[in-house]
Amino acid sequence: MNSFTIGGQIVDLVNSRIFSGVVVVEDGKITKIEEQPVGNTQYIMPGFVDAHVHIESSMLVPSEFARLAVCHGTVATVSDPHEIANVLGKKGVQYMIDNGKKVPFKFFFGAPSCVPATAFETSGRVLNAADVEELMASPDIYYLSEVMNYPGVIHDDPEVMAKIAAAKRYGKPIDGHAPAVTGDDLRKYAGAGITTDHECYTTEEAMEKIGLGMKILIREGSAAKNFEALIPLMATQPDKLMFCSDDKHPNELVEGHVDALVRRAIALGYNILDVLKAASLNAVRHYNLNVGLLQQGDDADFIVVDDLRNPVAKQTYIKGVLVAENGVSNIKYVETGTPNIFERPFLYAQDLFVPDQGKRIKVIECINGQLLTKCFVTEPKVVDGGIVSDVDRDILKMVVVNRYQPYTPSVAFIKGFGLKRGALASSVAHDSHNIVAVGVTDSDILHAVNLLIEHTGGVTAYCSTEMLAVPLPVAGLMSNEDGYEVAAAYKNADALAKRLGSTLYAPFMTLAFMALLVIPELKVSDRGLFDVNTFNFTSIYEEESMCL
Repeated sequence: MNSFTIGGQIVDLVNSRIFSGVVVVEDGKITKIEEQPVGNTQYIMPGFVDAHVHIESSMLVPSEFARLAVCHGTVATVSDPHEIANVLGKKGVQYMIDNGKKVPFKFFFGAPSCVPATAFETSGRVLNAADVEELMASPDIYYLSEVMNYPGVIHDDPEVMAKIAAAKRYGKPIDGHAPAVTGDDLRKYAGAGITTDHECYTTEEAMEKIGLGMKILIREGSAAKNFEALIPLMATQPDKLMFCSDDKHPNELVEGHVDALVRRAIALGYNILDVLKAASLNAVRHYNLNVGLLQQGDDADFIVVDDLRNPVAKQTYIKGVLVAENGVSNIKYVETGTPNIFERPFLYAQDLFVPDQGKRIKVIECINGQLLTKCFVTEPKVVDGGIVSDVDRDILKMVVVNRYQPYTPSVAFIKGFGLKRGALASSVAHDSHNIVAVGVTDSDILHAVNLLIEHTGGVTAYCSTEMLAVPLPVAGLMSNEDGYEVAAAYKNADALAKRLGSTLYAPFMTLAFMALLVIPELKVSDRGLFDVNTFNFTSIYEEESMCL
């Protein structure tokens, strides 16, 4: 490997100081740091770490995710592979590990704790406690991924507790996922040894969790955006914070990553060293990551920027290798396979028919920029004895189709998408990744879903005059093509969704989360409408478990 010396203003986050000096790199390691006057005013600082991300949501395999991320100064990710695990099980996790090793980037994968997320949906595979135990024993697994089944923790579910116990035996951190959990339930949850949460929506919620010893991950993804609500914590709790994206679509990854959050926080006037620690040091220490922090003996993982108050990565180094320079990635494209499970025949019109029963219906209300939904009851629009989309009131038909077995789809209704024409469909549908679609007519939904089935996975946008598909042949979640080309294709599909009338910031990402049964209030799986508050199925008709 190359040996070199680089000089500038050294940002030492471990000792909270900045000084003029040179860094000596030999065979990927920092062998010496000398404090001395140098003429160069550039800043050398530790590289950024995304503290919680599902690589699959970028629609890119790990090797391509890395190609894009290094341009923004990201050197490592704490990656939860539970998306592909829901489709392919342990083989999917191993696929991510193996592909990630093909490029000079530091992926730290966890063992998925909730595959499937609940017992109320159909996934391609199941990971039980024995499977998690096997994964935890691997040196390629660094932590137990987010424990989404918080009711299981609160009520001492044996399977959930066995997975937590496995992580403790191997001394590996346990990630949390507890939206709106408070009081005694939260104390029980944190007391089980769960150490983080990325689902906070208010500073009050975050402070309660911090008080119980949990670290807070400030999330700013493509659908869920909590930066503005939580960044005030940087003033009083900087050592308890990390930055994460959770889910990041490819077109947004081209534009920015953790670096964008760093710049926003600094622009708001927060202490620069505190902000930079949240972007690197805090995650490295919490997860015990083998990522250099610009100390003698560390791996040479660092970035070079010209302006500390507006840091843009001029150079990114990982183990002494220059992986990106001036926004251009030096990581090469690598070939990879396309493992998948997709057993769905085409849909027919009768699959979407919802009979009118002369009753009001429950409607999911999605919230722009949030994963939480609301629920309300209203009169349906009825045509020829069937309930249909009501475009004038923005109440659209939504369907979740089992892609692993040819079962009858489940149908619900949703408000907030804003579509005026056409339909959207996706095989990225958290967390079991069945097919989810929304549209203004049954015919539009059929066309969008069947186009997706034809491609054995992907995202599609359809109307009578135009259609676009982004094929995702790797588990129906990721493309094996060039990341920049995938980003451009997805950007075009997103633009079509908005031309069709969607008012959402990220319509496909929001659609994907409408099947996630562990985030309140009302969602839908391939098996039916689900009331998250009671944690059970409910009818679309007014008679059961009334929404207010």
